[in-house]
Amino acid sequence: METKIIKGNEALAEGAVRGGCRFYAGYPITPQSEILEWMSWRQKEVGGVFVQGESEIASVNMVFAARALGARAMTSSSGPGFSLKQEGIAYWVSAGVPAVVACVQRFGIGDGYISAGQDNYWQAVKGGGNGDYHLITLAPNSVQECLDMAYESFELAEKWMHPVLILSDGTIGQMMEPCTMPVMKEYDMDQPWAAKGTAIGEGENKVITDITYFQDIDEWNAGYIEKMRKIQKDEQRWEEFNIDDADVILVAYGISSRVAQRSVEIARKKGIKLGLIRPITLWPYPRKAFEKINKNCKGIVTLEMNMMGQMLEDVKIAVSCKFPCYALATAQKVAPTDEVIAFCQKVMDGKVKETEVF
Repeated sequence: METKIIKGNEALAEGAVRGGCRFYAGYPITPQSEILEWMSWRQKEVGGVFVQGESEIASVNMVFAARALGARAMTSSSGPGFSLKQEGIAYWVSAGVPAVVACVQRFGIGDGYISAGQDNYWQAVKGGGNGDYHLITLAPNSVQECLDMAYESFELAEKWMHPVLILSDGTIGQMMEPCTMPVMKEYDMDQPWAAKGTAIGEGENKVITDITYFQDIDEWNAGYIEKMRKIQKDEQRWEEFNIDDADVILVAYGISSRVAQRSVEIARKKGIKLGLIRPITLWPYPRKAFEKINKNCKGIVTLEMNMMGQMLEDVKIAVSCKFPCYALATAQKVAPTDEVIAFCQKVMDGKVKETEVF
């Protein structure tokens, strides 16, 4: 297989193309614009369609239409652009359209800043639009995973007939690493669920629409809840490092998980027993991973690039509040390993107050 040194954003775009994506619509925004730029020439090369929409709202709805016709279709954004897409994504869910969206997180409220961050967590995993739903949410922590998750994302979406979100961050998106390229997949748009035209008098047209038309609402609700329970059970993914005897366990995803893993390695050499759980799916959250925590663990620490420790609530749920939980929330800064280790040592020494969930 071919190996290239490539940017995280470019790898994500190339992974989608190699995974069969033949329609992309988006709008530029830092730090994800390389996805759009890559798609602008790659879609032409593979016989696909690229559209720079007049807005994020237009783009997300173009993807809805293309996916309803059967094409593997994707959009991407960051920060306020991702917010603008939420109504369209909620319609994807309601219509059972297996489209893919990528969010490369930046930091800040409202327009925010162009610096990297991890403060889209609540929006990503708690349902960014109206109604009861979650997106299947994948969190890469390397350039290779950006490619691999995008490559897999359409098949995962089609498996469940449900949208998939790839939640990257500005640091992962902008870094360059060697990346092994998978083979190209070809995909037949002529799917049994896709909308197709029919000649007059030759049967009914297939219509893709949301739950408010042509279906009993109670029936739809029951089917959706059953599907979400199955996804929650079957799709939990994580990595774990040294958790069996850990005195303190770090929980982190994306770029923060790389810092956390290095912190564990350094701490272990010093005789400090740290461990790490890295959620790979942020929804469904990998609650099964927390069942292995030893009963003598003194605390669990989330490491996150936001202000409020957005993942802390999910950790508390996962451990049923059996262990004290803390958030080392570093805002727009990637935490240095010595700061992480020092914080965990204070937890072990009982010098840190348990973090309250916002």
